[in-house]
Amino acid sequence: MLRRRALLAAPLLLPALTQIPKTAAQEPWPSRPIRLIIPFAPGGSSDIAARIVAPRLTALLGQPLLIENRGGAGGNIAAELVARAPADGYTLFQGNIGILAVNPTLYRNLSWNPLTDLVPVSHLLSVFYVLVAPMDRPWDSVAALLTAAKARPETLSAGNSGIGSMGHLASVLLDHMAGLKTIPVPYRGGGPLANDVLAGKLDFSFSTAPTVLPLIEAGRLRALAVATATRSALLPAVPTVAEAGVPGFEVPNWDGWLAPRGTPPAVVATLNAAMRQVLTDPEVVREFAKRGMEATPSAPEALGAEIAQRIAQFAPIVRATGATPD
Repeated sequence: MLRRRALLAAPLLLPALTQIPKTAAQEPWPSRPIRLIIPFAPGGSSDIAARIVAPRLTALLGQPLLIENRGGAGGNIAAELVARAPADGYTLFQGNIGILAVNPTLYRNLSWNPLTDLVPVSHLLSVFYVLVAPMDRPWDSVAALLTAAKARPETLSAGNSGIGSMGHLASVLLDHMAGLKTIPVPYRGGGPLANDVLAGKLDFSFSTAPTVLPLIEAGRLRALAVATATRSALLPAVPTVAEAGVPGFEVPNWDGWLAPRGTPPAVVATLNAAMRQVLTDPEVVREFAKRGMEATPSAPEALGAEIAQRIAQFAPIVRATGATPD
């Protein structure tokens, strides 16, 4: 899980928010509603987190933060929309590690570049993946799932929240490390994915904790393992994939906010200060934590460096697994 970054004390943030920046047209910012484009359908961890944060940012900035879900094409539709939007601070993108760090390698002719077409604002959260299966499947452990998958190659369906998502990479990585051949089935977000795992339309999936924890706690989904280096305090009886039979397996996941390249630095600074204030609010921290998320505000430069580092890290992994958008 992403380490908590150094935070500015809330009293120091208030002055920054009172210094209203102006756009290129010299109008005070913000003077109208702000759109936050989320590249997934409602119901997943990205959407859940945004809806916790949005009303608090609205109160701080004095203008509505409107959430717009634009799923599809592994997040590239939403990312390109923001990359091509006016650089005035009124269109923002909530991207995750898969879209920002895996897609540049996964898609050979990407129409946008996370390092040149978008400017980072702040990390938002880190969250862990859970390997889940329907209750009616015979596998009740990672070992049993691996045995079934090996006995029936190219038969078991592995759902994911979109091609290029870390859930997709997790299942491809499991295939690669455990010698399996499963069938990836992409969705437009974690909500629809969880619904179909619950309905038994899929054999398993790597799903984010906020999406599936309520279903696991209600006994409606079976948690086989977590994709972290150590066990989660929220699921202490559930082993990691590594300890359950696939040594070295770990899949990180985080979300961050970005804006179109060229967005005025004063606007980025004001957004960053507002996000730090919201994400260090004890109530928000608690709301995130009980859903399996960690609030992780950061400097814009830290998010930019993380994206560049993860692109370099995942490029050889994506190439080695042979993952494709098809």
